[in-house]
Amino acid sequence: MTEPLLSASAVDKAYGPTPALAGADFWIRAGEVVAVMGPSGSGKSTLLHCLAGIVRPDAGTVTYDGRDLTSMSDAHRSALRRSDFGFVFQFGRLVPELSCVENVALPLRLAGERRKPAERKALEWLERLEVADTAGKRPGEVSGGQGQRIAVARSLVTSPRVVFADEPTGALDSLNGERVMQLLTDTARDTGAAVVLVTHEARVAAYSDREIVVRDGRARDTAGLA
Repeated sequence: MTEPLLSASAVDKAYGPTPALAGADFWIRAGEVVAVMGPSGSGKSTLLHCLAGIVRPDAGTVTYDGRDLTSMSDAHRSALRRSDFGFVFQFGRLVPELSCVENVALPLRLAGERRKPAERKALEWLERLEVADTAGKRPGEVSGGQGQRIAVARSLVTSPRVVFADEPTGALDSLNGERVMQLLTDTARDTGAAVVLVTHEARVAAYSDREIVVRDGRARDTAGLA
């Protein structure tokens, strides 16, 4: 068995007097899709934010590829999110002033890549996610399902090693949600990326290899493996 690519051990996080995580543990291997489930307010999104280095835990450790994220500077964690991590949120958060191909190319442009090669790669990902016809349109001119596929393309364009998906189908109808999940998980497995999937929907979690349930700030592996 390969070592986990990303893991958390005994992670605590509180916002003022309110504990969000209390001794949470987690691990995921490269190429694996893990669903993080739990009721609203259980701490599942906070766990994702700690794993991605967006927030620093109050206690415990988060380790990525043998490196301790909790001891990294903010600048190093930000650089890691640009290079190694991809993100898909419930609402795609596309930049309305940019075309869809420019939105997908944006992470590459922020990393210093020139416009033409960045947009060429972006178009390849739009084709892969079956929305190449949206390339020249603005986000306001596409459907919700198309917009979320564009957001998935943007999350994958940098060839990330970990994709964090926070309720990626929450704003979609069931048909579009199923298609987005199929494309996201199939593409991630093809590229060897790990996917941390936060959801409260069993039909979405069904696309994962295993499930972690977060309740009262603690995480439990439903397969008994962690």
